[in-house]
Amino acid sequence: MFVDRVEIEVTGGKGGDGCMSFRKEKFVPRGGPDGGDGGGGGSVILVARDGVNNLNDFAGRKFWKAERGSHGSGAKRTGRHGADMVLYVPPGTTIIDAEHGFVIKDMIDIDDTVVVARGGKAGKGNTSFKSATNQAPRERTVGELGEVRNLILELKSIADVGLIGMPNAGKSTLLSRLSQARPEIANYPFTTKHPNLGQVKVDRDRSFILADIPGLIEGAHEGVGLGHEFLRHVERAGILVHLVEPEPSDGTDPVENYRSIRHELTEYTSQLSERPEIVAVTKCELPAADEVCQRMAEVVDQRVHRISAMTGEGLKDLLEAVSAELLKRHQLPTASSNMVAPEEPKPKRVPPHLAGPTSKLSNEVQAHDYVHEEESP
Repeated sequence: MFVDRVEIEVTGGKGGDGCMSFRKEKFVPRGGPDGGDGGGGGSVILVARDGVNNLNDFAGRKFWKAERGSHGSGAKRTGRHGADMVLYVPPGTTIIDAEHGFVIKDMIDIDDTVVVARGGKAGKGNTSFKSATNQAPRERTVGELGEVRNLILELKSIADVGLIGMPNAGKSTLLSRLSQARPEIANYPFTTKHPNLGQVKVDRDRSFILADIPGLIEGAHEGVGLGHEFLRHVERAGILVHLVEPEPSDGTDPVENYRSIRHELTEYTSQLSERPEIVAVTKCELPAADEVCQRMAEVVDQRVHRISAMTGEGLKDLLEAVSAELLKRHQLPTASSNMVAPEEPKPKRVPPHLAGPTSKLSNEVQAHDYVHEEESP
């Protein structure tokens, strides 16, 4: 089972209560208060972890609560702090506040961390209330309750390239041919019920992550079928490879199918319509492939690739086109003689009467000026 959206309730641990106690020992006539403070409650923390690819662990459990802090005790003993509850989610998970609808954090990178429910503060023992005018206080405070929050965890696949198209357009077959991924493949629509990811190696130094997005249908942007679940995973793909089947099994027109998918992307979010798109006609061994390629070229006004995942025709050209587009989007500066090294900051000028003949004080001032020291909270 693949789960990409769950709603859970997280609760921070309650803080431990403070203790009211007085030292009572033989031969100690003035023992005084010795009640210790309680321990703080644990927090609920979400961490994006490599290797986690779904939200299955949250599907069968709605409530998650961190450990509470222990109570304080006599002899000024402080209670133990409650352990934090660390929950691991896949990279690409969006944390949403279910009550107010705002995004708490987008967990894009591995090891991204967010505290979603803080533990309650610990209570104070009567020792904390001792003063010169109140030497035998009978006061203490109880621990505070931890935060309670309802969350929506929404997984959006992180991929450089997303395969889109009508059901049975050959997306899963192409993914299995280009990568080591092994999605379910069958000769009927909707064999893919959740996104599949695979790493495609162009050559020794170049590779990218390819996502097989399940087939979209008309009305997907309104939630028809599993539209929202499918479209959610297209959002993060930087480049879209649109696969067009030349001879759909349902007898529909391939060009109209292409326009229908483009309409669904635009209606879901205008940003998707602006993504770079590479169009490819699949199953080019079929008789209608040449005609469909010509018609598609007139519609998209760009090169239309002819590919076949079965025979391998056109796959190399498609990979080169995808790599070129990725390089254009993520081109990084390389070391060259034309690049100018960043200019180092000039040292601050020290007055002559401070520098002295040995300039020892001058060096200390310069070091103080450029060393950044973070203060502990």
